[in-house]
Amino acid sequence: MDTWLIVLIVVVVLVVLALVALALTKRNRVSRVRREAEHREQARENIQEAHARAARADAEQALAEEQAARARRELAEVQERAALAEKEARQRAARAEEDRSEAERLRAEAERLAPDVVSDGQHGHPDGGATRR
Repeated sequence: MDTWLIVLIVVVVLVVLALVALALTKRNRVSRVRREAEHREQARENIQEAHARAARADAEQALAEEQAARARRELAEVQERAALAEKEARQRAARAEEDRSEAERLRAEAERLAPDVVSDGQHGHPDGGATRR
């Protein structure tokens, strides 16, 4: 073979190798640009999702605080009603005790005035009148 033919083959091989290297480099660059674009798009989607979730979280937090305030208000109302009921119960018990004391005083007075009318804390006559003895 002639030398120029060998040189031509080597040059053609080198040109083909350079073209292949250039094509691979371009393909890698295109692939990298596409990946970066996909990453940017994913980042935009993530930011939008983060904003939406933050808004939902803020709304849920506000609802939770409102619900907690309502629960505290209802608890205070229940405690207030319970305190009022206890006060009324104590007043009623005090009135009952006063009535019991007055009833005992009246019974003792009745027994002192007419011992034969009252025996063992009961009236002698079923109609409520006094019995003759």
